[in-house]
Amino acid sequence: MGSLKQRIYLDKVRRLNRVCEYLYAYDKRINETPGIYVFTRINPPTKDGTQRKYAYIGQAKSLVDRVAQHLLSFAQRIDISLKTRGLWYPSNPYGWKIDVYYCNEDELDQKEREFIKAAQEQGYELYNITSGGQDEGKEDINQRQAGKCYRDGVAYGYGKAIKDIKEFFDKYLDYNIKNLPEVFRKPKNKAERESNLPLYKEIYIKKQNEFKELLENGKKGTEDNNTMDQESN
Repeated sequence: MGSLKQRIYLDKVRRLNRVCEYLYAYDKRINETPGIYVFTRINPPTKDGTQRKYAYIGQAKSLVDRVAQHLLSFAQRIDISLKTRGLWYPSNPYGWKIDVYYCNEDELDQKEREFIKAAQEQGYELYNITSGGQDEGKEDINQRQAGKCYRDGVAYGYGKAIKDIKEFFDKYLDYNIKNLPEVFRKPKNKAERESNLPLYKEIYIKKQNEFKELLENGKKGTEDNNTMDQESN
């Protein structure tokens, strides 16, 4: 029977072989050759017709083995997304497509960097966290994107907070104005109070509309940024 460690290893080998057989049938270009593999996919179009597109680029001494490992693993973000989105089929148009490009082993680092740079220039949002390569030339590409990601995150968080406030406000609260001039808050008598009512009503309506506009704009901003949530996988 063998030890538990041996049985686990053999089970992993069997599962890897099954996925490799699946990949041979899925795309005959995917084989044991060294090269670069490229995962790409697009989001469904938004209301204005735009589509966000995503990519992940990797290198492998055996393309079929490395792609199969991605399909079996949960170690990287791309692995999880492959489980969630699936591979591209006519019935799954927003799944991940696979392209492979053959090269010699000694070209892998250079070619991987070239493909990652080309994908960035073509407007793909990358799942890669480095600029590619396995040598000392590897660098973290997220550092270049950190400023934009931070600003997008702050804007998204603000919009979401406003949306939550609006929903809570509409359900539970009534509108009231604070910090009015003393004459409005403590009229000396009934006649003074009644004489202030038209102006008080004008201020009330103005501030109420300003607050509602703020909430609506924040809600709209959140809805426009919902694709950020969609792309967590």
